[in-house]
Amino acid sequence: MGKKLPGVTLVLGGARSGKSRFAENLVETSGLKPVYVATAQAFDAEMKDRIERHRARRGNDWETVEAPIDLPDALRACSSGDRVVLVDCLTLWLSNLMMKVADLDAEGTRLVEVLSDLAGPVVLVSNEVGMSIVPENRMAREFRDHAGELNQNVAAVASDVFLIAAGLPMKLK
Repeated sequence: MGKKLPGVTLVLGGARSGKSRFAENLVETSGLKPVYVATAQAFDAEMKDRIERHRARRGNDWETVEAPIDLPDALRACSSGDRVVLVDCLTLWLSNLMMKVADLDAEGTRLVEVLSDLAGPVVLVSNEVGMSIVPENRMAREFRDHAGELNQNVAAVASDVFLIAAGLPMKLK
């Protein structure tokens, strides 16, 4: 058996900080069957390339579930005591919801409620977007604000929270 994971782990960091690799390592050392819940949508060639690089890095041992919109139901469906679920990432999920014009507060609340009642451990990756300049347009500011609130709400129910900078983890909780 590998390293035991708590029920909910949140991994935060900036773009290209190493947060996904860190989260993948947590999952791989758990000894449980790895399940990757992907929230990204390949709208262009650059995103298709990113998705392929992530898949290649994980290898064939991972089951992949695509959940760009209904993340809470996907988590319910794939969580079990012999599996660990990695969600990558919450901020892409949030942007998908914004494009769909969903009720972001309600969806965030639904996610947090599901996290508190899963059968197995889950590791969630999210961008920390509030540490930069104030965006110049309303939509970007709303995204930043909703991402910050979502991260706070998930961190509140998480047992472990890590901040990754330059590939280096710092345990916050």
